[in-house]
Amino acid sequence: MGLCFSSTTGDDDEPAKHSQFSGGKVVFIATKDAWNQKLSEAKTQGKIVIANFSASWCGPCKSVSPLYIELSEKHPSLMFLTIDVDELTELGTQWDVKATPTFFFLRDGQQIDKVVGANTAELQQKITAIVDSRVPGDQK
Repeated sequence: MGLCFSSTTGDDDEPAKHSQFSGGKVVFIATKDAWNQKLSEAKTQGKIVIANFSASWCGPCKSVSPLYIELSEKHPSLMFLTIDVDELTELGTQWDVKATPTFFFLRDGQQIDKVVGANTAELQQKITAIVDSRVPGDQK
């Protein structure tokens, strides 16, 4: 399982940085206001949020990103967000992110589970379990 802990690079290639972490139904969160708005939207819609705390320089984050995007397309009943911990350090601190990637599973803005590292099997298993428990008759 891959983990990244800190950045010493000053990568200024903003569009390329974000494009690798968004796509499908993944929403890239660039501001605290956008974060709050998406959490509010998820609560109103009764959706569970999967929040991917990543960094553009993190190899494991890059390697898990295509699967994360694929899962977002496969499970539209969930809300998939990506947060760059270098851009929104306040959120990374607030959620006590110690390594990237860290995936938080949130219901009504509260943590119900998490996966630390690029553990694709565990990420898929937890998402499948959430979907299966939420929609007993609708197994896509």
